[in-house]
Amino acid sequence: MGRYSGMASHGQQGAPKAWPDLHWGVSGKTGRYAVERKFEPFYKGGKVQLDQTGQYLFCVCGTKVNILDVASGAILQSLEQEDQEDITAFDLSPDDEVLVTASRALLLAHWAWREGSVIRLWKAIHTAPVATMAFDPTSTLLATGGCDGAVRIWDIVRHYGTHHFRGSPGVVHLVAFHPDPARLLLFSSATDAAIRIWSLQDQSCLAVLTAHYSAVTSLTFSADGHTMVSSGRDKICIVWDLRSHQALRTIPVFESVEAAVLLPEELAPQLGVKSTGLHFLTAGNQGVLRVWEAASGQCVHTQQSLSGPGRELTHCALVRAAGLLLSVTADHNLLLYEAHSLKLQKQFAGYSEEVLDVRFLGPEDSHIVVASNSPCLKVFELQTSACQILHGHTDIVLALDVFRKGWLFVSCAKDQSIRVWRMNKAGEVTCVAQGSGHTHSVGTICCSRLKETFLVTGSQDCTVKLWPIPKVLLSKSIAPDSGPVLLQAQATQRCHDKDINSVAVAPNDKLLATGSQDRTAKLWALPQCQLLGVFSGHRRGLWCVQFSPMDQVLATASADGTVKLWALQDFSCLKTFEGHDASVLKVAFVSRGTQLLSSGSDGLVKLWTIKNNECVRTLDAHQDKVWGLHCSQLDDRALTGASDSCVILWKDVTEMEQAEELAKREEQVVKQQELDNLLQEKRYLRALGLAISLDRPHTVLTVIQAIRRDPEAFEKLEATVLRLRRDQKGSGQEEALLRFCVTWNTNSRHCHEAQAVLSVLLRHEAPEELLTYDGVRASLEALLPYTERHFQRLSRTLQAATFLDFLWHNMKLPTLPAAPSAL
Repeated sequence: MGRYSGMASHGQQGAPKAWPDLHWGVSGKTGRYAVERKFEPFYKGGKVQLDQTGQYLFCVCGTKVNILDVASGAILQSLEQEDQEDITAFDLSPDDEVLVTASRALLLAHWAWREGSVIRLWKAIHTAPVATMAFDPTSTLLATGGCDGAVRIWDIVRHYGTHHFRGSPGVVHLVAFHPDPARLLLFSSATDAAIRIWSLQDQSCLAVLTAHYSAVTSLTFSADGHTMVSSGRDKICIVWDLRSHQALRTIPVFESVEAAVLLPEELAPQLGVKSTGLHFLTAGNQGVLRVWEAASGQCVHTQQSLSGPGRELTHCALVRAAGLLLSVTADHNLLLYEAHSLKLQKQFAGYSEEVLDVRFLGPEDSHIVVASNSPCLKVFELQTSACQILHGHTDIVLALDVFRKGWLFVSCAKDQSIRVWRMNKAGEVTCVAQGSGHTHSVGTICCSRLKETFLVTGSQDCTVKLWPIPKVLLSKSIAPDSGPVLLQAQATQRCHDKDINSVAVAPNDKLLATGSQDRTAKLWALPQCQLLGVFSGHRRGLWCVQFSPMDQVLATASADGTVKLWALQDFSCLKTFEGHDASVLKVAFVSRGTQLLSSGSDGLVKLWTIKNNECVRTLDAHQDKVWGLHCSQLDDRALTGASDSCVILWKDVTEMEQAEELAKREEQVVKQQELDNLLQEKRYLRALGLAISLDRPHTVLTVIQAIRRDPEAFEKLEATVLRLRRDQKGSGQEEALLRFCVTWNTNSRHCHEAQAVLSVLLRHEAPEELLTYDGVRASLEALLPYTERHFQRLSRTLQAATFLDFLWHNMKLPTLPAAPSAL
């Protein structure tokens, strides 16, 4: 592995003598990175809804309602009201045509959601924000429930309010129409846990159903409209007879229920539905879906799933036409199931909160794995955006690393454990091993570099542990259902006096570097963990240590805002890179060890050329601390993850931009030669167009001057300018001629050419046409003062010339009288 191949276990032999002449000057890259893709939050809690076909997913994200394509996971539309206030409620009509949103500014918006445009905007009339809304079965009436305790009904077709119901104490958080449009009934529930039935015909409250002792979370109706099931946070579901307004049965479900859904009255043996009676499904804080028989109150099916923090279900909805069931977890993951079997179809990660680490996965970096402020890991396929959510850890995952081949990766967490995961060729990930032994949070982890033989962890307990990888994990014949293998630590070493924030294994697997909050980094010999030396010099704690892939050099990133390079031979500091305004959290070698990428708590990613200590590029796309930084195996892409919930994929576009720049220069040379030929041949029209396309104001001025020297100057200039294309006459980048005139007009020597061109434009272009030019207002503002100055100067010159002419005429001697003739 480069300069490491000749090193002994103590790292003292084979070290190069001339450090400044290492590989640091080999690469000619300037490192131009461009954002290739962003993984941003699209759902931050609240309502989620599918259309009737199951093709589109609607969800709230702050001030926007995002519309996702279920097949690809791509955001098709992001709808935001003009007031740019948070969306408090929305609903899609049963016919999928009308989408209405309500904002905190008490405005309702009717959207043509496929086009992303607002059809109508009106005031909600509520005195507090709208908390919930629902359409009737005909998609013509909309009910809104407000934080002011009022319920209002709107006619969406005729655009007016039809009803205003008062009497609910506190926030009305639930409204629902009766499924039979002929009965014209509206159900609502507020903070008193009662369900009110309103008659639209009588404009009165028909009944108040009181049986729940806590907030009612959902109402669902049978197909015949005679039965209703309500769910609540009081851990019960109640079956109601809507003809007598009486409770038929109270079913204890032993969990706080967030949603109940009535299943179709058909047999579904996989869900335990073996009779034709009413069955309903519940979702609650235990994180599993359960099916209940309404008649007996028995649970007939429980979803097989691991429970854990963040897996509590907050929402559930059934789309019968599409045969899909949608559930939402407390950590904002959206899960789509096949309704008849509860087989998982799709997973979406709506919000990652604070991203703590990111890694490329797969032998060709086809996937990425993200550790956020959650016990779950998220694996995304880059090509299709398909997401897989991995459960196993019971507390926040803090760090990740990937073995060289890309199939195995490891994670460590606050639960004091580590896990090894394997991805198969289909992209499915399973946990194949787990281990525990640290007495505090495991904050850093690193894999062996040559082969899949061991991994090293560092913890807040100030120790590092060396974990051998069992050979059974490397066997392709391992059964996926056999369960995770237990890992045993081979060696444990107390390394520092404070938290260990980073560990790194050298490319030859014989050295280990540790970085700690105690401001030092240390070098150890593997596998015995013998101390070789200490790197001292940082003023604050170290966040990251990293070995060079080519040379015996260690990079360290510190909270003092610097990155340092150290010699492994004598533990001396070779270079210091200063530029971040705050802590440097991660550092990575790129361009075959000739450059460094560093990320900081200032939200910036910087690229450094090691040879001259120069920061050649600053990538500014994150808004908060960049905790995660990883480079692809081919060194052509980088991955960053930050506390702003964003994961960004960067592409190295250096070679592409260099090729484009070279092609552009060649094109410029060819055009310049063509321009010289056209001027020589006095082909002014083509010369003027070519000079404008080259963006050469002086050359364009030369062409205008050459035309004006012609005896028939004005006619030729007029004909030439009028035959130019529109994009060459206007202002701005494409409309360059007017922009050039602004520049020429500032100089009295060239103002005549500028005024001549302006004269042609003003004579032959209508004012309305001129106003359509991009930037024309700014151009006029720049033209007016100089034009007035030139006019005043010419006026003064004309006055002086008139005065001189007057003097000349008055200075002429009178005609002398004729001399008298001689007599």
